[in-house]
Amino acid sequence: MDPRLKSFLDLIAWSEGTSTSALTQNDGYDVIVTGVDGPEIFNSYADHPFASGRPPKVVRESPLLASTASGRYQLMLHWWEAYKAQLNLPDFSAASQDAVAIQQITERHAINMIESGDIQGAITACSNIWASLPGNNYNQPGSQAMEALLARYEQLAGAAAAPTAQETA
Repeated sequence: MDPRLKSFLDLIAWSEGTSTSALTQNDGYDVIVTGVDGPEIFNSYADHPFASGRPPKVVRESPLLASTASGRYQLMLHWWEAYKAQLNLPDFSAASQDAVAIQQITERHAINMIESGDIQGAITACSNIWASLPGNNYNQPGSQAMEALLARYEQLAGAAAAPTAQETA
């Protein structure tokens, strides 16, 4: 995977708060949207955690907001079902979650922006997908400031570009 795209995926996970969740045991791939009853993770990657009919989590009681957002990129069940069929995905594993996120980024024509270094353009192009990105219309608190996202991307990209101890030995 292109290191810039990997850094962008890491940025989304950071922005969504999944990769930094205190509960995650798998870099955010196991995180369920935080509801009024607190944070939660799942351990079966056989399918989306809400695929078996589990009711959506109540995120806010007034006005009511319920969600099935799950995984590293907080994918809602109805989108998972569509992408699972479109991409012929076998499960809700990390590889499948990444494949969906990359498809979503591709659909927003942001891959070329990422590859050319236009991270602000890519964030803006993807803002209608992830509620944590500025410029979305999800009417929920918690979107990150563009400056914070760009600074975090630079940190992630810098870490990805740094040689490992094995590479320098």
